[in-house]
Amino acid sequence: MLKTLAFGAVALSSTCAFAAPFTNGSFELGPAPGSFLSLGTGSTAVLGWTTTAGSIDYIGSYWNPSNGSRSIDMNNTSPGGIQQTFTTVASHRYKVSFDYAGNPDLGPNLKTFNVTADSYAGGFSFDTTGHSKTNMGWVSTDFTFIADDVAATLSFASTTSGACGPTLDNVQVEDLGPVPEPASIAALGIGLAAAARRRKSG
Repeated sequence: MLKTLAFGAVALSSTCAFAAPFTNGSFELGPAPGSFLSLGTGSTAVLGWTTTAGSIDYIGSYWNPSNGSRSIDMNNTSPGGIQQTFTTVASHRYKVSFDYAGNPDLGPNLKTFNVTADSYAGGFSFDTTGHSKTNMGWVSTDFTFIADDVAATLSFASTTSGACGPTLDNVQVEDLGPVPEPASIAALGIGLAAAARRRKSG
């Protein structure tokens, strides 16, 4: 029994050791990129984030970011990506918001990428036609997912060929709280219906 408890404690501490609260969503914490800095697969130079397959450009003064002074081009010479693992509460709903655009230097004009977080998977695209480094045309969007464990990995991955890919900035994660139980939802519906009847009779 003692061995089992000790093993469980070690396993729990090991799980928690690999996750922390979500951080550095605008990529401000990291080495000084100058104009831009190329980061290869496995790089953890940008605090909280890991470069996934391929490589990325960590952008400084090269173009106007949507927030702060830094952003990410998900392509260096080929499609790359970036991800962060952070602590969650199982069965809580999380809102992820972020800004995206595209490197306007070279084609293709349509920049595409995928986003995953636990069971959520989505594809996004941005047309760079008419945009420039001083007019990036950043778009804001968001989605929600339900955490299925004590940690979740948020991943952004380019699906655009070439050296100029989709761009990313201002990533934010918000805990929206537990998903309501079906009984709670039903009770809420009954309460709203009763309130509506009272208003009608009054």
